[in-house]
Amino acid sequence: QVRLVESGGGLVQPGGSLRLSCAASGTITSIYAMGWYRQAPGKQRELIAFSTSDGTTNYAASAKGRFTISRDNAENTVFLQMNSLKPEDTAVYYCNADLYIPRRRDPLTYWGQGTQVTVSS
Repeated sequence: QVRLVESGGGLVQPGGSLRLSCAASGTITSIYAMGWYRQAPGKQRELIAFSTSDGTTNYAASAKGRFTISRDNAENTVFLQMNSLKPEDTAVYYCNADLYIPRRRDPLTYWGQGTQVTVSS
């Protein structure tokens, strides 16, 4: 069974920084992509950033220049360094992974349970 476990959320003042981590565990053959989404109250879940196994990264416009996604492929872990945080960054942040498991040809998508990020003075 595959699990994604996030950590690193919390309360931070505007202009501050947080680093989110997400570790994938279980019987995994390989991971194609890992990424971060967020969902604010009353809004749809939106993609913030993702990273593929070939090193490609992509960011939402709201994250460019402030957030950095990185991966530790040996540990099946993805990070999101968030700087210059704003109140509008307040949301539940979810980790996402597209990965391969044994005896399945196509990748499957898994989600973490979410971690709350609150930006407030």
